[in-house]
Amino acid sequence: MESFRTAEDCHRSPRAVTALASDYPHGCYIGPHRHLRAQLIHALTGVMTVMSEHGSWVVPAGRALWMPAGSDHAVRVFGDVSMRTVFVAPDARPSLPGGCEVIEVSRFLREAIVAATRIRLDYELGGRDHRVMELILDELDTAPRLQLHVPMPGDARLMRLCEQLIANPSEAVTLADLAAGINVSERTLARLFHRELGMSFGQWLRRMRLLLSLPRLAAGVSVLQVALEHGYDSPSAYSAMFRRTLGLAPTAYLNAQ
Repeated sequence: MESFRTAEDCHRSPRAVTALASDYPHGCYIGPHRHLRAQLIHALTGVMTVMSEHGSWVVPAGRALWMPAGSDHAVRVFGDVSMRTVFVAPDARPSLPGGCEVIEVSRFLREAIVAATRIRLDYELGGRDHRVMELILDELDTAPRLQLHVPMPGDARLMRLCEQLIANPSEAVTLADLAAGINVSERTLARLFHRELGMSFGQWLRRMRLLLSLPRLAAGVSVLQVALEHGYDSPSAYSAMFRRTLGLAPTAYLNAQ
């Protein structure tokens, strides 16, 4: 890989698929911008929230967000994020997604993305490097779309609250506490959650914590530790919630990956 490259370098490449490695510290905010190419935005570590004209999503490690070309979006970083982005020309394949999608990133796809960031931007067509890029598109076509989707609100007050919860998933909070923090009634905040996110505060909180816990489980952290890190008093409480939501125990989920 060249010693330094930018998104603009990727866009100027004559090749349809390019990749970029970039690292961001906790709390970093990448303001609204757009790209000429579509993006597969993946984090090796940390968590991102991506806000776009199409909606807003929580994207933890192990997942990626497909962002269509020309879409305005902004990114906020939680934890130190090692971002790996694949840029794809809109006409690279007719099967490319037309809208934003959160996908699961298999170990195979992850390694292909990492390898792509080391490939020169003027790689030879028909050669090994070209085949790596085509392989990424093949994997994108078949990658599972994430059913455990955690939306983010458009309302600025609620966005701040949700981001605070994402940054501190183990914190014990109540709807009343959050309402007092933005000087509204508990009932008003409850209605705001339903209006903006289509679910209750409790439903959103449980889904967010579960989604953030999955990369920790995959990293080999014990169920006890994962439970405590994500606001549960015991591994049994976490496992019960896990079964209700995904239909299987945490250990069975890992064995299925």
